[in-house]
Amino acid sequence: MKLAKLNDGPEIFHTLQGEGVSAGLPATFIRASRCNLHCRWCDTDYTWNFEGTPWKHDFDTRPGYAKHRKEDVTIEISPEAIADVVRPLPPRRVVLTGGEPLLQESGWLELIGLLRDGSEAWAFEVETNGTRIPSDAFAEAVDQFNVSPKLANSGMDPSLRLVPGALEYFAASPKAWFKFVAASPDDLREIDELAERFRIRPERILLMPEGRTGAELDRHAAELAEACVARGWRFSDRLHVRLWGDRRGV
Repeated sequence: MKLAKLNDGPEIFHTLQGEGVSAGLPATFIRASRCNLHCRWCDTDYTWNFEGTPWKHDFDTRPGYAKHRKEDVTIEISPEAIADVVRPLPPRRVVLTGGEPLLQESGWLELIGLLRDGSEAWAFEVETNGTRIPSDAFAEAVDQFNVSPKLANSGMDPSLRLVPGALEYFAASPKAWFKFVAASPDDLREIDELAERFRIRPERILLMPEGRTGAELDRHAAELAEACVARGWRFSDRLHVRLWGDRRGV
């Protein structure tokens, strides 16, 4: 499998889930490398913004920033080796994140089987951009899908970021929750349109402010909270940012 590299090993760490409906729960994160999208504000650009790609990113204006060399930010590792890293860690909730985890379904299925091995104590979340429909076997094995469709603020054409069949699938799934990142009234209007178009139930929608620091999150938190109250949505903060800042491995 292709995972993001952290220091000299795979990006696997245990912490508190910082976002979404499971916020605050202890969890082990496993970060996949590779993504089929290229959001301009992505905070894990090292999973896809490689040398030779044409994608634009907000970090382009940072002094010294450059696209990543694949071999510097990617590690090849087997599901068996991943399981050996994850088993000794305290949480029994595992979050498969990325990148886009659904690009490597077969490897995750093998990992889930190795960890469960007859035990139902494990719970598995998948953080996905909602552009791919999981196989029946994968959907059965996973406990929760955290679906984060990308809005126009991502800088991508709708034909790339919105796949109607996939969004309809997740909207009908009892395992799926929808998390939208918002920072403006235009974002709210777009979410309203998507919710109506794909029949996403309001109680399954979470609204999260855009930001990489507590101060940035606070710029829009109050108005987004009001939108949640008015529409029956949930509000999602970024707990890990509040506790540890914009850092990897937390």
